[in-house]
Amino acid sequence: MKRPSAWSFGVAGVLALALGLRLWGIKQGLPYVYNIDEAANFVPGAVSFFFTDSLNPHYFINPPGYSYLLHAVFAVWFGDKHDVAGAYATDPTTVFVIARATAAVLGTAAVGFTYLAAKRLYDRRVGLIAALVMAVAFLPVFYSHLALNDVPALLPLMVSVYGSAGVLTRGRTRDYVIAGLGLGLAIGTKYTAGIVAAPLLVAVTYQLVNDRQNRMRVLRGALVAAGLTLAAFLISNPHALLSFQEFRDGLRTQENESDFSKLGLDHDSGISYYLWTLTWGLGWVPALAAVVGGVFALRRDRWRGLFLVPWPLLLILFMSLQGRYFGRWLMPALPALAILAALAAVRGAELIGSSPRARTVLMSAFAVALAAQGFVHSVHTDRVLARDDTRSLARAWMVDNIPPGSKMVVEPVVPDTWFTDAGVPPPISASGRRWVKLPQGRSTVDNRGRPRRGGISRAVKPEDYERVLRPALIDAYEAGGYCWVVIGSTQYGRALTSPDEVPNAIRYYRELNRRADVVYRESPYRSGSGPVDFNFDWSFDYYPKAYERPGPALTVFRLRGGKCAKGPK
Repeated sequence: MKRPSAWSFGVAGVLALALGLRLWGIKQGLPYVYNIDEAANFVPGAVSFFFTDSLNPHYFINPPGYSYLLHAVFAVWFGDKHDVAGAYATDPTTVFVIARATAAVLGTAAVGFTYLAAKRLYDRRVGLIAALVMAVAFLPVFYSHLALNDVPALLPLMVSVYGSAGVLTRGRTRDYVIAGLGLGLAIGTKYTAGIVAAPLLVAVTYQLVNDRQNRMRVLRGALVAAGLTLAAFLISNPHALLSFQEFRDGLRTQENESDFSKLGLDHDSGISYYLWTLTWGLGWVPALAAVVGGVFALRRDRWRGLFLVPWPLLLILFMSLQGRYFGRWLMPALPALAILAALAAVRGAELIGSSPRARTVLMSAFAVALAAQGFVHSVHTDRVLARDDTRSLARAWMVDNIPPGSKMVVEPVVPDTWFTDAGVPPPISASGRRWVKLPQGRSTVDNRGRPRRGGISRAVKPEDYERVLRPALIDAYEAGGYCWVVIGSTQYGRALTSPDEVPNAIRYYRELNRRADVVYRESPYRSGSGPVDFNFDWSFDYYPKAYERPGPALTVFRLRGGKCAKGPK
């Protein structure tokens, strides 16, 4: 029996490291799901499929591939649909841990295919270092803790790249098959993962240019890849065809939402935002090394360079054209950059090292340098995620100090389930609500700033919450008996970042501080550190070392006027 080589142990060690970083702190926030996208997408859809015959998600802003996968996982884990529904209603922790663990395992498998693709393009040295960079890179590690589609999409994406690398280097039919199937499943999991069609096109072009005697075979292979891409996409998103109008409307909605700039964005240019994202989401050293690796790749083997270099550049350019920027949207580009950074480490060691031993030492040192920043910050954030969320701590204080049935205003920093007691009988009503909250995301004043009767009016999207705040709201709160007000830094931070856009919100917070008593504060920061300025990434992924626990800074106020002056509520 053949003994495993040192390289096999090295790859196994990298995969074990990747999985450990992705599972540490995976229960963060539960049973309350604080990430708004995680609470609204994928897991709810996967559960709902147990109670529909058509399996139509009726939602195509994101493709449903990951929801279908979770549906299958839940079916195996729970069995009966009523067991799934019961667990989702009474034990959401188990359901979301399973979904998050699925994302973590898929993300770890993507690290493995990064090794295989880089090995196929270059050699196992490049493959192992590239896998190490992806194993510890902050963005894929952090988002493996959430049941979102960003990390799961990396697996079929890298399967496709592995197949495309085979098309480039060997041109076998099986490589076209793998590339096409992976590409279709990647797009069916996350639309922007389709960026890896670019390396496949480069590989096909290379074969057409350099294998002129077998052009018909190459064209047949390309048609096979294209056909399997479509087939795999439709398998993972069948209602793109069966419910085409809904699918098209979802894409239009996605396009319209992407053109809408959110309050609090602190970069005017998408390109500058994503270049900045690379400095922490991947790391300064691997980002700079990827540039060097790109030069090495293009100079030493133009086709391999064209296979890797345009892929991240095209994604950055496309995402920069949108009106909103989020670091996680850059993730489909990271494997290419990791491979290029690893190439720079290997080629650099070969150029500098005077002997095989020296080159090995240099390569090892370069690998550590490439992985250091990602490892340190991934471990830091895992430790943060393993601690209680500020919103959970605040809720525990409120349970002890605010009577059931009290009326309150809570900014959209918590899910609706936060107002219920998970896993216990309803305390005050059949709805299970402990407190009565002002309907979240609604304006309580008219267009002239006058309080509306009952304090409730038109619906407002959460991202527009700061745009409807104004001092007159506090009069409506006091008149309606909404005496408790909870604010969070992930909301008011948007106003403080862009005060000129929402001057009424700034006046609202000043008025709230003047007319209410602070009864409780909870901070996510280490003693003597923070606050961290609002940012759509760092305020939610806890990258800065100032964070000690997850969640926003929270303040609980009690108003003093109107009906709030008459009793404890």
